[in-house]
Amino acid sequence: MFYKNARIYTSDFHFRTGAFEVTEDGRFGEILPAKVPEDAIDLEGATVIPGLVEVHSHGNSNKDFSDGDYQGLKQMAAYYAQCGVTSFAPASMTLPYEVLERAFACARRLADEKPKGCSVLRGIQMEGPYFSEKKKGAQNADYLKAPDFEGFKKLYEGCGGLVRIVDVAPELPGALEFVKKAKELCTVSVAHTDSDYDHAKAAFDAGASHLTHLYNAMPSIHHRNPGVIPAAVETPHVRCELICDGLHAHPAAVRLAFSMFGGSRMVLVSDSGRCCGLPNGTEFDLGGQTAKLIDGVARLKDNTIACSAINLYTALVNAMAFGIPEEDAVRAATYNPACAIGADKEVGSIATGKQADFLVCRDNYARKQVFIAGKEI
Repeated sequence: MFYKNARIYTSDFHFRTGAFEVTEDGRFGEILPAKVPEDAIDLEGATVIPGLVEVHSHGNSNKDFSDGDYQGLKQMAAYYAQCGVTSFAPASMTLPYEVLERAFACARRLADEKPKGCSVLRGIQMEGPYFSEKKKGAQNADYLKAPDFEGFKKLYEGCGGLVRIVDVAPELPGALEFVKKAKELCTVSVAHTDSDYDHAKAAFDAGASHLTHLYNAMPSIHHRNPGVIPAAVETPHVRCELICDGLHAHPAAVRLAFSMFGGSRMVLVSDSGRCCGLPNGTEFDLGGQTAKLIDGVARLKDNTIACSAINLYTALVNAMAFGIPEEDAVRAATYNPACAIGADKEVGSIATGKQADFLVCRDNYARKQVFIAGKEI
């Protein structure tokens, strides 16, 4: 099947007008072909972008990945799909290993079963428990641990290697050795850290290649004590997450992040919790702690800012509204996160042979159609 008269975000990260093909097996065929069949579907100038790839979301619809509930995870995946998120890697929280093991087993089942109408689970981000108590944020201090490669490896192997990102605070004892070993299995991310510049730079030089939710749960930039952020900026292989809800980071800070890291290194995330899709004022459980949705952002009882209540499509639209160029914003919600979880050979761009996950966006991104493996959901 061919679609014509589309404004397509092509694999060179630019928009080009033309046609594209979806093959019978749900893959992209020809992109911008010279000749188009007469029966091609006319998209009337609509914008076509790859399906979004979410690598940091805890939940939605009153469900949380860490619940370890398969039906709840399936419900989450259906919600993601409706929002235009066609691939995802749910994030766990700082919890006991046995709780994480149950959640990871649910992820393995969903990844294997790939139910229709659901976003495809392509990994896990293990957010915790290897964090600094000083920068724990909304993570539960009762379950914090020093970096533990053997414990991590057991969890990793237990879910068939589905963990694609593991987080660690680089200043903790044993963190550097953890990074060196874990990088052979998955992406290692610096997160929930009170690290100085030297510890952070050492971790990046050892192979850490990701920074979890920039600005949040880490020291601010200071000209005499630069900390984690400059260490990441000057390390070219490091990608950087950003929660783009306008609350976790001011729009000016969003623009600054893209200026520092460039469009090729930014990863938009929602960091949504189970409050996503629920009304303002809702109280809910967050990793064993009570949180409340207040004016669009979740907070613990001590007013600590926690997860967001948006989805990744909203984050994408927000980024553009904040002044991020459209091509950079789309890349940060599609190709870059796919690279972060090692899924870029399968999804993340509109390219021949990749799974035909794409969005047809109309009215300046106000309306969209979602396709997974070439089928509209």
